[in-house]
Amino acid sequence: MVSINLKCTLFAPPEKVAAILLEHACLERFFNAQFSQLKPHNKGEMKGGAGAIRQVKTPLVAFNEQIIHASSNHICYRIMGDKPVENHQGDIYLTPIEYEGNTATALRYCIAFRPPWWMPDSLIKLLVKHDISQALKKLQHYFKRAQHDH
Repeated sequence: MVSINLKCTLFAPPEKVAAILLEHACLERFFNAQFSQLKPHNKGEMKGGAGAIRQVKTPLVAFNEQIIHASSNHICYRIMGDKPVENHQGDIYLTPIEYEGNTATALRYCIAFRPPWWMPDSLIKLLVKHDISQALKKLQHYFKRAQHDH
């Protein structure tokens, strides 16, 4: 099993961060992939939340992800099926913190999965960690810019 844990601070409250991360069709602003929403969230759930299914297309592979749980403090999703990895679960924890008199968010991104038998754990961990790190930097930049726009 491969496990990846990354952290960053975002200059926006958790509710705003969760809403941006659940705008599935707009996630390519941050991640190196194309996203499209295949199924909306379940009735009574927050927009883009539990029940939503999105397709993720990278240059090498396409797969579907399903949102399992979504709130302003936690987003949980999984890759449907066993390709490109098995037993995948992604958890994004959003904790409110004070920063210079404003509410900011401490984000913790945890991913666990079983890689394909033919790919070394260390290689896929390095690739996924790099992609998520880049996405978190873009997310930080987005919220820094949004903070200056107000």
